[in-house]
Amino acid sequence: MTSHDLPSDDGPRAGRPKRRTFSAAYKLRMVEEYEAAEHGDKGALLRREGLYESSIQLWRRQRDAGELTASGAAGPATKKGKSPEQAEVERLRKENERLARGKERAEKKLAQTEAALDIMGKGFALLEMMSERADNENS
Repeated sequence: MTSHDLPSDDGPRAGRPKRRTFSAAYKLRMVEEYEAAEHGDKGALLRREGLYESSIQLWRRQRDAGELTASGAAGPATKKGKSPEQAEVERLRKENERLARGKERAEKKLAQTEAALDIMGKGFALLEMMSERADNENS
């Protein structure tokens, strides 16, 4: 529990917790930690910090749009000394890599499906031949 969660003694809502506020530096740090975390560790980070994924997504959009900087002032965001254009190129490069991995998985799945269909077709043809042979022997 933080000091923001403690009730104050004045006002009609004295017994209710106050809304938490986060500094720009905290938001940037959480977005960077979230992006650097492995898939299974992302949920643990959110639980540890008491955050929702939607907050991270909002902060990421704000960072990418230049609305969120380490100093807290509005302006073009720079990450590790990069210009906004360089940061966008880096983000797009990572997205392309992610999509390429997905494409490789899809192509592998397609090859497996085609092989399975080929085997099923051959099995069907064999059963037809056996059925025709049985019909000819019984006639």
